[in-house]
Amino acid sequence: MNDLTRRDFLQTTLGLLATIGTVTAFRSANEKPLLAFSTLGCPKWSLPTILDAAVKDGYDGFEIRGLQGEMNLMKSPAFDSPAHIAETRRLVADKGLKIINLGTSTQLHHADPSTRQRHLDEAKRFITLADQLQCPYVRVFPDALPGDQSRNATLDRITQGLIELSDYAKKSQVSVLLETHGDGVQTHELMRLMQGASSPNVGLIWDVFNMWSVTKEPPAGVYGQLRPYIRHVHVKDAKLIDGKYRYTALGQGESPIFEAIAALKKGGYSGYYSFEWEKTWHPDLEEPDVVFPLYPSMFDEFYHSGIK
Repeated sequence: MNDLTRRDFLQTTLGLLATIGTVTAFRSANEKPLLAFSTLGCPKWSLPTILDAAVKDGYDGFEIRGLQGEMNLMKSPAFDSPAHIAETRRLVADKGLKIINLGTSTQLHHADPSTRQRHLDEAKRFITLADQLQCPYVRVFPDALPGDQSRNATLDRITQGLIELSDYAKKSQVSVLLETHGDGVQTHELMRLMQGASSPNVGLIWDVFNMWSVTKEPPAGVYGQLRPYIRHVHVKDAKLIDGKYRYTALGQGESPIFEAIAALKKGGYSGYYSFEWEKTWHPDLEEPDVVFPLYPSMFDEFYHSGIK
């Protein structure tokens, strides 16, 4: 994060914290939105540090996209054996938390048969792990979609991939969620994929910023169409600086993130709002011990007083 953005971030968040007070202490349980964060934001933290921070900062759960730099979770000491998986599940439960999602690197757009199979096999391993952890979701995504006539064929491949993974997950309690990501952010194409897969254990992760930064579609309209399929939500904000989007404090960027949250609340969304601070990909971003404590209070302030 450059100096200007860092300064703006800290000034903004300190000002917000000064006005928030103790609003979270007085809300009833049924009013409380479910909040999570992604481990993308804390690539150096150990599992115990993640759990302690989540409890201290008022989160309900977290999603795992890498742990201490290891993106293949099956190679992590927390998940590399049945005994370690069981111990991890116990540690999370003892803290009153939930692992809500496992983020794979699985891309469903590939045409090369061996590459495609490698990605599908990875997703299946994550589905098995998620079931062992009692984690309800596994994330996959589309990425590069061609702009020519083969785009339809690519969309069909993604649909078939979702169907294959859905079939694999049928005997578990796990759902496969396609994240709005990369070139896969057009509402009509996402509708086509969801309708084509047509499975109760296939849905969407609505990354509001990922979609809006490309399509500029108003969130209320997007939500109105994708609502039946949205199971999980990624929350982040950014503003354009020197031609590139830079992540900012919630509400201090250019994305209509609060419009999306308002649409979700009014529509009865009851899933998690997961803070995605992409420090893994952008090491210059502010440290997690600075930003993670701020998100629940900032989110809560808007959710309870900013949505009428």
